[in-house]
Amino acid sequence: MIGFVGLSHLGLVYSLASAARGFEVVAYEPDRERCRQLAEGRFPIEEPGLRELFAANRARLHYTDDASRLVECDLVFISLDVQTDEHNQSNLSFLRSLIESAWPRLAAGCGMVILSQVSPGFTRALAESVSSGAGSSASRIFYQVETLVFGAAVERALHPERYIIGSARPDLPLPASYRAWLDAFGCPVLVMRYESAELAKVAINLFLVSSVSTTNTLAELCEAVGADWSEIVPALRLDRRIGPHAYLSPGLGIAGGNLERDLVTVQGLAAEHGTDVRVVTAWQQNSAYRKDWTLRTLHREVLPLCPAPRIAVLGIAYKPDTHSTKNSPSLALLKSLTAWPVRAYDPRARLDATAFPHVTMCDSALEAVEGADVVALMTPWKELADLDPTLLRERMRGEFVLDPYGAWKETVGRSPGLRYHRLGSRGAS
Repeated sequence: MIGFVGLSHLGLVYSLASAARGFEVVAYEPDRERCRQLAEGRFPIEEPGLRELFAANRARLHYTDDASRLVECDLVFISLDVQTDEHNQSNLSFLRSLIESAWPRLAAGCGMVILSQVSPGFTRALAESVSSGAGSSASRIFYQVETLVFGAAVERALHPERYIIGSARPDLPLPASYRAWLDAFGCPVLVMRYESAELAKVAINLFLVSSVSTTNTLAELCEAVGADWSEIVPALRLDRRIGPHAYLSPGLGIAGGNLERDLVTVQGLAAEHGTDVRVVTAWQQNSAYRKDWTLRTLHREVLPLCPAPRIAVLGIAYKPDTHSTKNSPSLALLKSLTAWPVRAYDPRARLDATAFPHVTMCDSALEAVEGADVVALMTPWKELADLDPTLLRERMRGEFVLDPYGAWKETVGRSPGLRYHRLGSRGAS
């Protein structure tokens, strides 16, 4: 029996993936009403394939608000999403309280895996604190790097590319129950000391940030010199030092929660230990600048010709296939558009009406673009990327289209009568 403690995004997806791999699952959540809703298949999150996975594996899922049921488990994951504040700093207080409530209820020999993202040093401090208690052992506590990606969480949980495990004694074999769970997913497993695993998650995200920042910097340069970033990408993918899977799609800086959090984490560690991380500060500044590409293009290309535009914004979420708006470039744009009427649409994400009184939320993309002088595609959902350019042109009053991600390059970008602008290329493509 596998246990999951904390049923936010991370715990919900991993518990379902475990059931899909044939394990009986005890999914503990102290909120009784949430447990009831989950047992009925009503989830507080949206992910492709989530409901189908639940329907196929419902019989092996046991949602409960009774923590004593954790004694039935051979292995328990602490799987709470760690929230970040407005400064992208983690709040670990609720995570600590969940661990404190779960640990005394585990059976002797049951392993506990911290799946939630924590800073280097957290797991060792936890292991040392519980090992001082009677019958406790630090060797039963592990840290595992989670692979959650909003919008692709189910696929990533079912088919992980690797597992990174932090252990008090990486030279010793993992417990049989943990090894059985890992083996069920059939991917490479790297075992290392706690701090190395905790920092590995941060390292992965920082290398991703460097790719994002470099790509966006060069994409803007393409616009200035008349190059086209999409023509350069194939050359980079053929370079073995960069590779076919490198992140080379221009975008609007760093969004979501995890990347920004890890930059702040590294800055905090550097301040504590006296190391130099000015490159991280540069990445943050670069990201803030990138988020304003749409606004800069609006001022440069639209306002001189149309000083009082009606604006349509398509996409509110920070990326497709998620309802999350954490650090969303779309929200940053909307906060800068208070001088003009704005109509917006997103398939899942919604706005706080009190925070955006100048924005009218619509029920469809075509409703949002009705009468618009300029349309900005801020989240490249498939539903939006597949929008018929003829219908778009018919509904619009004006002719300006801003497409930072290039989702409409081959459709809207080639439609006559529209002034099309995308990141990484000068003018229409």
